[in-house]
Amino acid sequence: MQGGVLRKRVLKAALTAGALSAVVVAALATGRTAPAQEELTLRPVAEEGPGHAVEDFAYPQAEKILAEQGILLKRGDGHIVLAECGSAPDLLEVYARHASAGKFCFRTTGASGYLSLELPAVYGVQTNGYATELSTTVDGEDHQYDVAANSWAAVGESADPEGREHVLVEIVTSG
Repeated sequence: MQGGVLRKRVLKAALTAGALSAVVVAALATGRTAPAQEELTLRPVAEEGPGHAVEDFAYPQAEKILAEQGILLKRGDGHIVLAECGSAPDLLEVYARHASAGKFCFRTTGASGYLSLELPAVYGVQTNGYATELSTTVDGEDHQYDVAANSWAAVGESADPEGREHVLVEIVTSG
């Protein structure tokens, strides 16, 4: 049994030596023993690297929401998002005459949030656990409303002595 194992080892050593000899002979025949320096130089595989992803903070599916619900959601930081009213506790509620349910609801997260939008005929807000700053426009004028957390406030039309139709253009929350 030992003779068979010894024979395998000798055969393996002979094959390895033969292969190494062939490599050395081939290298000597070409006159080179190492690759040329230019073959070791790194070269780019593309002229330019991949493009960078740039977040534009545009509201996803804004055109679909506008067509279905009549509210234009423009940009935000993701901490104020449109939600189905009654779908969760502690939603921010914005009341508008043209809303099919009379109001739009927003879920707020994080320490603060930002959303730019266009919601016509706004007249009130019920805040949640966040202090909320609302910005409206009417006839080229800008109006700001600071509303404490967990409170109701008249904004836009109901706060305007002339009862003009205000467009809500910005919501900012802070916890």
